[in-house]
Amino acid sequence: MRITVETSVAAPIDQVWRAYTTPADIVNWNAASDDWHTTRATVDLRDGGAFSSRMEAKDGSMGFDFAGTYTKIVEHKRIEYAFGERKAEVEFVPGPDGIVVRVVFDSEPTHSVEQQQGGWQAILDNFARYVEAKRKTL
Repeated sequence: MRITVETSVAAPIDQVWRAYTTPADIVNWNAASDDWHTTRATVDLRDGGAFSSRMEAKDGSMGFDFAGTYTKIVEHKRIEYAFGERKAEVEFVPGPDGIVVRVVFDSEPTHSVEQQQGGWQAILDNFARYVEAKRKTL
């Protein structure tokens, strides 16, 4: 099953793209809740390049690596990647209030569709808040 989440970011595409693809930015927004954080991220943004984000509970009780390979990069428009046997696509679409970021991904059998959609949506909402707050300081 495919799941879709999206958000609108009130910022220009170059700022949205950079924040989505730069490790120093990713560690600031890539968490589904306040009790989790991303401790490190790597990005080799090219077709065939690898990425990884280390996500950990802030209390140190658990963590995991979210990692995969980019399969298609169209700068400022689209990122496609594979992670394990699953795939995802990220679209960056001009909208009336900035850039709509839409992520479509393959679900997994361990968690409910609602849990997966909620977690990925929370991360995307954190992303939008981060980019918009960072934009105000520039």
